[in-house]
Amino acid sequence: MYDDYPRPPPTDRFVQRWLFITACLAALMLLWHFLPTLESAMAPRQADERTVTPRGELAADERSTIALFEQSRDSVVFISTAQLVRDAWSRNVFSVPRGTGSGFVWDDAGHVVTNYHVIEGASQATVKLSDGRDYQAALVGASPAHDIAVLRIGVGFKRPPAVPIGTSADLKVGQKVFAIGNPFGLDWTLTTGIISALDRSLASENRQGQGHGAIEHLIQTDAAINPGNSGGPLLDSAGRLIGINTAIYSPSGASAGIGFAVPVDTVMRVVPQILQKGQYLPPALGVQLDEATNARLLRALDLEGAVVLRVLPGSAAERAGLLGLGRSADGSLVAGDVITAVDGKPVKSVAQLQARLDEYRVGDVALLKVQRAGQQREVAVELQAGER
Repeated sequence: MYDDYPRPPPTDRFVQRWLFITACLAALMLLWHFLPTLESAMAPRQADERTVTPRGELAADERSTIALFEQSRDSVVFISTAQLVRDAWSRNVFSVPRGTGSGFVWDDAGHVVTNYHVIEGASQATVKLSDGRDYQAALVGASPAHDIAVLRIGVGFKRPPAVPIGTSADLKVGQKVFAIGNPFGLDWTLTTGIISALDRSLASENRQGQGHGAIEHLIQTDAAINPGNSGGPLLDSAGRLIGINTAIYSPSGASAGIGFAVPVDTVMRVVPQILQKGQYLPPALGVQLDEATNARLLRALDLEGAVVLRVLPGSAAERAGLLGLGRSADGSLVAGDVITAVDGKPVKSVAQLQARLDEYRVGDVALLKVQRAGQQREVAVELQAGER
């Protein structure tokens, strides 16, 4: 009677066995995979002791970089500025933080050099030394055209060392450089890179957006320079000052690998005069020049250079025999001298002429190449002090 019930076909039994075996194998694989985790969870925690791998000696370039920073750190200062503001209602005067920057010790008399734009518009400046001491600084003088300012602090004891002075005349592209400053307020930060280019020009503006003209002969470097680095020293591998970090090129305001520094040879011309006279008076010819008028006249003359509009009475230019614009019998303008070179270096604009002259000191003799009435001639001029 039981034979009447249908029996499962042999194929169904095979499939069942195969599925059972597969499930067992999967379970074993999962157990094998998670077994170390289960063991570590169930076993008591033990911290394996690790041995320190000996590092060995630092590389030679690392040791020299560390030594450079340790030797130069005390010569770098942190500068914070503030502005005095009067409340419109209470008429009370209070101090408002304005900005921060860097600087470096110039000499044993407490003079500190920084960028002009670091202290521009500020009513107060505080200089912080590497040992933590703070001093109120007094402004000695500045040259906005070079973005250089000189402060003075009264250090009575343990005076910080002055930074060693180098030269920028023999710098080479590819030379290693070091920047020390306070980027974003992070005190005494060291960055390094190379000189990317030389003799760059950069337009400068004050905080109100009013132009100061162009800063010439700048050093371009890829050493990271960020806001707060301004005014800090750019050093060579011997720890000597070769420039003042002054600006970066970056749409975002952070370092993009293009920074600029005022060369130390410019600093050596400007700072001593600020210390002596409280201001920088550039070397000049004693002529009247104008960039807009210069461009119009040069187009008419089909020349490149700087047109002398007027020779000032009693000036060095008058003594040298330079000629300004004149008028013919019919009243039309007659071109006088067009300065095309200074000591063999070409001049293509008024700004470039002023930059060329700024390489000299008052009393130096500059040999000008001028074009007058279609003829080239050379005129030697003993440079006089110009206006600020």
